[in-house]
Amino acid sequence: MTPTTALPPWASEGTHRIPFGVYTDEQLHQRELQRFFYQGHWCYVGLEVEVPEPGDFKRTSIGERSVIMTRSADGEIHVVENVCAHRGMRFCRERHGRAKNFVCPYHQWGYGLDGSLKGVPFQRGVRKGDQVHGGMPADFSPAEHGLTRLKVARRGGAVFASFDHGVESFEDYLGPTILGYYDRLFNGRPLKLLGYNRQHIPGNWKLMQENIKDPYHPGLLHTWFVTFGLWRADNESALKMDARHRHAAMISTRGQAGEAGQVTAVSSFKSRMQLNDPRFLDIVPEPWWGGPTAVMTTVFPSVILQQQVNSVSTRQIVPDGHGAFFFEWTHFGFADDDAAMTERRLRQANLFGPAGFVSADDGEVIEFSQQAFDSTPGGHTLAELGGRDVGDTGHMVTETLIRGMYRYWREVMEAGE
Repeated sequence: MTPTTALPPWASEGTHRIPFGVYTDEQLHQRELQRFFYQGHWCYVGLEVEVPEPGDFKRTSIGERSVIMTRSADGEIHVVENVCAHRGMRFCRERHGRAKNFVCPYHQWGYGLDGSLKGVPFQRGVRKGDQVHGGMPADFSPAEHGLTRLKVARRGGAVFASFDHGVESFEDYLGPTILGYYDRLFNGRPLKLLGYNRQHIPGNWKLMQENIKDPYHPGLLHTWFVTFGLWRADNESALKMDARHRHAAMISTRGQAGEAGQVTAVSSFKSRMQLNDPRFLDIVPEPWWGGPTAVMTTVFPSVILQQQVNSVSTRQIVPDGHGAFFFEWTHFGFADDDAAMTERRLRQANLFGPAGFVSADDGEVIEFSQQAFDSTPGGHTLAELGGRDVGDTGHMVTETLIRGMYRYWREVMEAGE
């Protein structure tokens, strides 16, 4: 029998009651980084369109490790760790750029865009007269001292990477159900980069995965969603998971804005709320939707793939200690969009991001939740809406996706080394 690594006693309350310590314990956080971000999982690093030409690079992170996505002269995309093989310095400071190679400023070790070591100053020492001083040992091999290279998966214009070269294929990792929703968005059409939003949220990184696996709150918390019919409990909807319950898709079809029996008693519903600029709801159905007006796909642990009417984006989760995370939105469209559609996507993107009409609410409730977790040891959250079991549903009145995620979380966290 494979030995298990026991969680603290307070972390053993099942998957429908999540102890506050799951969000505040530093040792658990370090184990999460190792088991979810550094081994056995694929993590999002960016879009191919962010590095369109040879020499282009993007600096990002997987877990709390800095990595660089590059496009080399042969058109291949590489992901390398931003840690010099000599003395361990994070050598790349620019967020985006173009370079023929990377040079660490500390001792000027030089690397190719694929991470291979290309140059070491004074490798053969310094000649003075008839003597040679210093230099690397005779058996020093540059081939053995490149940057740490990650395994890379590219599909439909998005790029994922893993420190674990033995990780399952990206397609198997997503599973057929979630892969179908992934391919719905990244369907092979060339992408067009529209811009970024970035924020730092003082809450545990898992809270954002929970937030987008939680169909309970959108029609209650978000005035915009419930009032204008973009996401309400009475909309046609479905919740889908992969076989291991780590990834999920929340699917919704927009209903009619206005009053309905299920929403008139909800305090966030504002029947008299009007838009000064009605173009925010200038929604044009697109053939690739295939029906749903919104699909929110969580790929555990690192990214959310968003389609909310005409606004499409990725939302990358980067942990920053157990009590905070960086959150980066990459808004995009398709290369064949006309000018009107590009403007429409940009305008609707105002619903999202740090100051978005909708997403500003999420950042606040995550912050307030973390404050309570930190100040109330021994407490727990409850995820029992719709029962205590885990499974796909055809409605929004459930917390099954959260229960599924924590079933998987315990499976991985309790597994033997």
